[in-house]
Amino acid sequence: MGIGAGIGIANFTFDDARGFWRWVDLCDNGGVDSIWQSDRIIDGVPNLEAMSVMAALAGGSKKLKFGMNVASMGLRNPILTAKQCATIDVLSEGRLLPAFGVGSALSKDFVATGIPTKGRGKRTDESLEIMSRLWAEDQVSFHGEYYQLEEATISPKPVQNPLPLWVGGSAKQAIERTATWGTGWQAGIENATDVAPVISAIKTRAMELGRPIDDDHFGAGFAFRFGNASEPIVKQYQAGLNRRLGKDLQGITAVGGVAEMMALVQKFHAAGVHKFILRPIAKGTDEMLEQTRQMVEHLIPAIDALN
Repeated sequence: MGIGAGIGIANFTFDDARGFWRWVDLCDNGGVDSIWQSDRIIDGVPNLEAMSVMAALAGGSKKLKFGMNVASMGLRNPILTAKQCATIDVLSEGRLLPAFGVGSALSKDFVATGIPTKGRGKRTDESLEIMSRLWAEDQVSFHGEYYQLEEATISPKPVQNPLPLWVGGSAKQAIERTATWGTGWQAGIENATDVAPVISAIKTRAMELGRPIDDDHFGAGFAFRFGNASEPIVKQYQAGLNRRLGKDLQGITAVGGVAEMMALVQKFHAAGVHKFILRPIAKGTDEMLEQTRQMVEHLIPAIDALN
């Protein structure tokens, strides 16, 4: 059961598209396990649409796996999303890591798209079942509160069989849907103390349902910066996190060198985390490339040494 390190992106902080693809090439050839794109639609800060990035990475990379961190099924139609995921997995020859959650009731995306927040949990539950079945079964009939299908089929099926299905969220309902339909779980912006009981609860419930989840399919992430806490960009990141989530950097950010980062890796690993989504604190193409290069050259080897 290996420990792996992927990289996460929320804001589009690159100077241009060419800078983004230079960064993707560095990740693809530098031993980065995977790229994970956050899902935001309505936002004043530049960011990319998650499913579009997945499709682009299918053709713009060779070895990388890639996923969403996490896409909101409260906003998406499960039949269309299942078809999109199957198509991307086929064209990438089996490198997609689909990951879904309910979506925050505070998100502006719901209001802007005219989709009610009420019922989004039930819609997500129905969606996870529908997608899982469409990826695996030749004919799917489903009669739910929100979605109905009669002998529906999608083709071609995903290359991966079964197609992984990562689930996000830490609430009781998220634990239940992970145990019921998920093949993996991703934490949000949470520290190791927060993550540990969720992982334990998912494992217990999955065993009760007779579908245990592999230990190495539990993930969490943190922001990192090769530098020091006095840098303006670190202070800006802290201020933004406080505004958006009301959180400080303790336990969710590592600033300094490999020693500081590995100390946080060890805490999460002790909590049951095997897959890491590391988010560079950087602005502009040059900084993103430099922070990622240091991750590739120094941090990934240290994480790999734990295997």
